[in-house]
Amino acid sequence: MGRAFEYRKAAKMKRWGTMSRLFPKLGKQITIAAKEGGSPDPEMNAKLRTAIMNAKAQNMPKDLIERAAKRAFDKNAADIKEIRYEAKAPHGVQMIIECATDNSTRTVANVRAALKRGGGEMLTSGALNFMFTRKAVFVFDKTDDMDVEELELDLIDYGLEEIEEDVEPQENGEDKPILRVYGEFTSFGKLSKALEERSIEVKSANLEFIPNMTIELSDEQLDEIEELIEKLEEDDDVNKVYTNLA
Repeated sequence: MGRAFEYRKAAKMKRWGTMSRLFPKLGKQITIAAKEGGSPDPEMNAKLRTAIMNAKAQNMPKDLIERAAKRAFDKNAADIKEIRYEAKAPHGVQMIIECATDNSTRTVANVRAALKRGGGEMLTSGALNFMFTRKAVFVFDKTDDMDVEELELDLIDYGLEEIEEDVEPQENGEDKPILRVYGEFTSFGKLSKALEERSIEVKSANLEFIPNMTIELSDEQLDEIEELIEKLEEDDDVNKVYTNLA
Protein backbone atom coordinates (compact mmCIF):
# COMPACT_ATOMS: atom_id res chain seq x y z
CA MET A 1 0.00 0.00 0.00
CA GLY A 2 1.30 3.46 -0.84
CA ARG A 3 2.01 5.63 2.16
CA ALA A 4 3.33 9.07 3.01
CA PHE A 5 6.91 9.67 1.95
CA GLU A 6 8.58 9.06 5.24
CA TYR A 7 12.28 9.23 5.92
CA ARG A 8 13.96 7.20 8.61
CA LYS A 9 14.93 8.84 11.88
CA ALA A 10 18.43 9.87 10.80
CA ALA A 11 17.19 11.65 7.69
CA LYS A 12 14.36 13.28 9.60
CA MET A 13 16.70 14.67 12.23
CA LYS A 14 18.98 15.95 9.50
CA ARG A 15 16.14 17.90 7.90
CA TRP A 16 14.84 19.32 11.13
CA GLY A 17 18.39 20.21 12.07
CA THR A 18 18.48 20.60 15.84
CA MET A 19 16.23 20.05 18.82
CA SER A 20 15.75 23.82 19.00
CA ARG A 21 13.64 23.51 15.86
CA LEU A 22 12.02 20.16 16.64
CA PHE A 23 10.64 20.93 20.08
CA PRO A 24 8.72 24.10 19.07
CA LYS A 25 6.99 22.09 16.33
CA LEU A 26 6.01 19.39 18.81
CA GLY A 27 4.97 22.07 21.29
CA LYS A 28 2.52 23.55 18.81
CA GLN A 29 0.97 20.14 18.25
CA ILE A 30 0.56 19.69 22.01
CA THR A 31 -1.00 23.14 22.39
CA ILE A 32 -3.49 22.47 19.59
CA ALA A 33 -4.39 19.05 21.03
CA ALA A 34 -4.90 20.51 24.51
CA LYS A 35 -7.18 23.24 23.15
CA GLU A 36 -9.19 20.94 20.88
CA GLY A 37 -9.61 18.38 23.65
CA GLY A 38 -10.64 21.04 26.16
CA SER A 39 -8.18 20.13 28.90
CA PRO A 40 -4.44 20.40 29.71
CA ASP A 41 -4.71 17.08 31.57
CA PRO A 42 -3.78 14.13 29.32
CA GLU A 43 -5.85 11.78 31.48
CA MET A 44 -8.94 13.77 30.48
CA ASN A 45 -7.87 14.51 26.90
CA ALA A 46 -7.18 11.66 24.46
CA LYS A 47 -5.85 13.98 21.73
CA LEU A 48 -3.40 15.53 24.15
CA ARG A 49 -2.33 12.12 25.40
CA THR A 50 -1.42 11.13 21.83
CA ALA A 51 0.46 14.38 21.18
CA ILE A 52 2.45 13.95 24.39
CA MET A 53 3.28 10.36 23.49
CA ASN A 54 4.66 11.50 20.13
CA ALA A 55 6.69 14.23 21.83
CA LYS A 56 8.16 11.82 24.36
CA ALA A 57 9.20 9.54 21.51
CA GLN A 58 11.38 12.44 20.32
CA ASN A 59 12.81 12.94 23.83
CA MET A 60 11.06 16.26 24.42
CA PRO A 61 11.64 17.33 28.07
CA LYS A 62 8.74 17.02 30.49
CA ASP A 63 8.76 20.72 31.44
CA LEU A 64 8.44 21.78 27.79
CA ILE A 65 5.56 19.35 27.30
CA GLU A 66 3.69 20.68 30.33
CA ARG A 67 4.32 24.28 29.30
CA ALA A 68 2.96 23.63 25.80
CA ALA A 69 -0.22 22.04 27.18
CA LYS A 70 -0.89 24.94 29.56
CA ARG A 71 -0.26 27.48 26.79
CA ALA A 72 -3.54 26.45 25.16
CA PHE A 73 -5.44 28.10 28.02
CA ASP A 74 -3.26 31.18 28.43
CA LYS A 75 -5.33 34.17 27.34
CA ASN A 76 -2.16 36.08 26.41
CA ALA A 77 -0.71 33.29 24.25
CA ALA A 78 -0.92 33.37 20.47
CA ASP A 79 -3.80 31.43 18.91
CA ILE A 80 -2.20 28.52 17.05
CA LYS A 81 -4.21 26.81 14.34
CA GLU A 82 -3.62 23.96 11.94
CA ILE A 83 -3.64 24.77 8.25
CA ARG A 84 -2.98 22.63 5.20
CA TYR A 85 -1.64 23.51 1.75
CA GLU A 86 -1.58 21.47 -1.43
CA ALA A 87 1.13 21.77 -4.03
CA LYS A 88 2.82 20.20 -7.01
CA ALA A 89 6.58 19.85 -7.33
CA PRO A 90 8.81 18.90 -10.27
CA HIS A 91 8.67 15.42 -11.86
CA GLY A 92 4.99 14.83 -11.10
CA VAL A 93 5.39 14.96 -7.32
CA GLN A 94 2.31 16.02 -5.37
CA MET A 95 2.51 17.41 -1.85
CA ILE A 96 0.28 18.01 1.14
CA ILE A 97 1.96 20.39 3.57
CA GLU A 98 0.66 20.41 7.14
CA CYS A 99 1.35 23.51 9.22
CA ALA A 100 0.63 24.89 12.68
CA THR A 101 0.74 28.67 12.86
CA ASP A 102 -0.39 31.81 14.66
CA ASN A 103 -0.02 33.83 11.44
CA SER A 104 -1.39 32.20 8.28
CA THR A 105 -0.33 35.17 6.13
CA ARG A 106 3.30 34.64 7.10
CA THR A 107 3.08 30.87 6.70
CA VAL A 108 1.51 30.83 3.24
CA ALA A 109 4.05 33.38 2.00
CA ASN A 110 6.94 31.27 3.28
CA VAL A 111 5.55 28.04 1.85
CA ARG A 112 4.87 29.65 -1.52
CA ALA A 113 8.38 31.10 -1.65
CA ALA A 114 10.02 27.76 -0.80
CA LEU A 115 7.96 25.99 -3.46
CA LYS A 116 8.83 28.58 -6.08
CA ARG A 117 12.56 28.29 -5.36
CA GLY A 118 12.27 24.50 -5.70
CA GLY A 119 10.35 24.60 -8.96
CA GLY A 120 6.95 23.88 -7.42
CA GLU A 121 3.71 25.80 -7.00
CA MET A 122 0.68 26.00 -4.75
CA LEU A 123 -2.58 24.36 -5.79
CA THR A 124 -6.10 25.35 -4.88
CA SER A 125 -7.53 23.78 -1.73
CA GLY A 126 -9.05 20.38 -2.48
CA ALA A 127 -7.08 19.82 -5.68
CA LEU A 128 -5.54 16.62 -4.29
CA ASN A 129 -8.63 15.26 -2.55
CA PHE A 130 -8.73 12.20 -4.77
CA MET A 131 -4.97 11.69 -4.79
CA PHE A 132 -4.53 10.99 -1.06
CA THR A 133 -6.52 9.19 1.63
CA ARG A 134 -6.22 10.11 5.29
CA LYS A 135 -5.43 7.14 7.51
CA ALA A 136 -4.79 6.42 11.17
CA VAL A 137 -1.19 5.23 11.49
CA PHE A 138 0.39 3.68 14.58
CA VAL A 139 4.03 2.61 14.94
CA PHE A 140 5.41 0.32 17.62
CA ASP A 141 8.22 -2.18 18.19
CA LYS A 142 7.70 -5.77 17.10
CA THR A 143 8.54 -7.98 20.06
CA ASP A 144 9.69 -11.60 19.84
CA ASP A 145 6.44 -12.90 21.33
CA MET A 146 4.19 -10.89 19.02
CA ASP A 147 2.11 -12.89 16.53
CA VAL A 148 1.44 -10.46 13.66
CA GLU A 149 -1.30 -12.54 12.03
CA GLU A 150 -3.12 -12.96 15.31
CA LEU A 151 -2.82 -9.23 16.05
CA GLU A 152 -4.17 -8.42 12.59
CA LEU A 153 -7.24 -10.61 13.09
CA ASP A 154 -7.72 -9.14 16.57
CA LEU A 155 -7.73 -5.52 15.37
CA ILE A 156 -9.94 -5.88 12.29
CA ASP A 157 -13.07 -5.15 14.32
CA TYR A 158 -11.47 -1.86 15.45
CA GLY A 159 -10.95 -0.51 11.93
CA LEU A 160 -7.61 -2.09 11.01
CA GLU A 161 -6.85 -2.15 7.29
CA GLU A 162 -3.25 -3.34 7.16
CA ILE A 163 -0.19 -4.15 9.26
CA GLU A 164 3.16 -3.42 7.65
CA GLU A 165 6.43 -4.89 8.92
CA ASP A 166 9.51 -2.66 8.69
CA VAL A 167 12.80 -1.93 10.46
CA GLU A 168 14.13 1.16 12.21
CA PRO A 169 17.88 1.86 12.05
CA GLN A 170 19.62 2.17 15.41
CA GLU A 171 22.69 4.19 16.38
CA ASN A 172 24.69 0.98 16.75
CA GLY A 173 24.09 0.18 13.10
CA GLU A 174 21.54 -2.58 13.75
CA ASP A 175 17.92 -2.57 12.60
CA LYS A 176 15.04 -2.87 15.07
CA PRO A 177 11.86 -4.60 13.79
CA ILE A 178 8.79 -2.36 13.94
CA LEU A 179 5.15 -2.60 12.90
CA ARG A 180 2.97 0.03 11.26
CA VAL A 181 -0.75 -0.32 11.75
CA TYR A 182 -2.97 1.41 9.17
CA GLY A 183 -6.63 2.01 9.84
CA GLU A 184 -9.58 4.04 8.72
CA PHE A 185 -9.44 7.76 9.48
CA THR A 186 -12.53 7.50 11.67
CA SER A 187 -11.09 4.54 13.60
CA PHE A 188 -8.18 6.40 15.18
CA GLY A 189 -9.72 6.46 18.64
CA LYS A 190 -10.88 2.83 18.57
CA LEU A 191 -7.51 1.54 17.36
CA SER A 192 -5.63 3.66 19.86
CA LYS A 193 -7.72 2.30 22.73
CA ALA A 194 -7.43 -1.28 21.46
CA LEU A 195 -3.63 -1.09 21.34
CA GLU A 196 -3.54 0.47 24.80
CA GLU A 197 -5.76 -2.28 26.21
CA ARG A 198 -3.34 -4.86 24.80
CA SER A 199 -0.42 -3.15 26.58
CA ILE A 200 1.25 -2.32 23.26
CA GLU A 201 3.57 0.65 23.74
CA VAL A 202 2.93 2.84 20.70
CA LYS A 203 5.89 4.97 19.60
CA SER A 204 3.88 7.30 17.38
CA ALA A 205 0.25 7.75 16.42
CA ASN A 206 -0.90 10.12 13.70
CA LEU A 207 -3.48 10.85 11.07
CA GLU A 208 -1.48 10.74 7.85
CA PHE A 209 -2.17 11.36 4.18
CA ILE A 210 -1.45 8.20 2.18
CA PRO A 211 -1.09 8.53 -1.62
CA ASN A 212 -3.51 6.42 -3.63
CA MET A 213 -0.92 6.03 -6.39
CA THR A 214 2.84 6.47 -6.10
CA ILE A 215 5.63 7.37 -8.49
CA GLU A 216 9.33 6.52 -8.59
CA LEU A 217 12.10 8.96 -9.45
CA SER A 218 15.73 8.71 -10.47
CA ASP A 219 18.35 9.40 -7.81
CA GLU A 220 19.01 12.82 -9.27
CA GLN A 221 15.33 13.73 -9.32
CA LEU A 222 14.88 12.38 -5.79
CA ASP A 223 17.74 14.56 -4.54
CA GLU A 224 15.95 17.58 -6.00
CA ILE A 225 12.69 16.73 -4.23
CA GLU A 226 14.47 15.98 -0.95
CA GLU A 227 16.08 19.41 -1.09
CA LEU A 228 12.68 21.03 -1.57
CA ILE A 229 11.22 19.08 1.37
CA GLU A 230 14.16 20.16 3.52
CA LYS A 231 13.54 23.80 2.66
CA LEU A 232 9.85 23.48 3.50
CA GLU A 233 10.47 21.74 6.82
CA GLU A 234 13.07 24.31 7.83
CA ASP A 235 10.13 26.65 8.39
CA ASP A 236 9.02 26.52 12.03
CA ASP A 237 5.37 26.53 10.96
CA VAL A 238 5.64 23.41 8.78
CA ASN A 239 5.00 20.17 10.66
CA LYS A 240 5.03 17.54 7.93
CA VAL A 241 5.16 17.14 4.17
CA TYR A 242 3.37 14.21 2.52
CA THR A 243 4.11 13.22 -1.08
CA ASN A 244 3.12 10.59 -3.63
CA LEU A 245 6.66 9.20 -3.79
CA ALA A 246 6.96 5.42 -3.57
